[in-house]
Amino acid sequence: MPLLLIALAWEASARAGLVSSLALPPLSKVVTAWFDLAQSGDLLVNGLSSLYRAGAGLALAIVIGATLGVFMAWWRPLNVLVGPLVELFYPMPKSALIPVTVLWLGFGDGSKILLIFLGCMLPVTLGAFNGARGSDRSLVWSARSMGASQLRMLWDVVLPSAMPELLAGVRTALALSFVLLVSSELIVARRGFGYMIGFLGADGSYDAMFAVVMTVALLGFAADRAYQALMRAVLRWRE
Repeated sequence: MPLLLIALAWEASARAGLVSSLALPPLSKVVTAWFDLAQSGDLLVNGLSSLYRAGAGLALAIVIGATLGVFMAWWRPLNVLVGPLVELFYPMPKSALIPVTVLWLGFGDGSKILLIFLGCMLPVTLGAFNGARGSDRSLVWSARSMGASQLRMLWDVVLPSAMPELLAGVRTALALSFVLLVSSELIVARRGFGYMIGFLGADGSYDAMFAVVMTVALLGFAADRAYQALMRAVLRWRE
């Protein structure tokens, strides 16, 4: 219902001239432009490029960030070495790394994937670290007294305890991956959602530009809802 009200207000305000059509085209024109882009194949081709970059960067961030965070909580020397670096780079605007990643890997997919990986790894690492550090010590001691190996304790005790915080960090990283994706493609890309937004805006095709913006927003919304459902399924054992 709220989305329907927003859509009606958007269409009415644009048609009534309350806002300039350059600033906010009518929603009906945006929807028509979306179908035109979908029919031409531009939306699919550019969308697949974007989803590949976002998926690859996010997957690397989850695997490496979760592993690093758990081991930082488990092994103090690693925390002493890496912890200050994580705290230093976490508040930094991740889009500031775009020139650095381009300098390292050029204008291809690699620079975008690296940017998304670096930006998304930090919330995953902190989530895994905080969750693992908060593991129930009595369970750790019980497992140790029963002769469990270090690896077995990590897998059977620490990782399940860290899961809620870890999954929350991954959710933050998921949202951040869309932000970093579009930011990087706006500046240094020849294909992708961000490239389309910049190209269509510069060309004056504002209805098509808004169609791509809406596509990104809806994909992000759908991804977040799907991930929340996954979180509930994974954490059902805690209920």
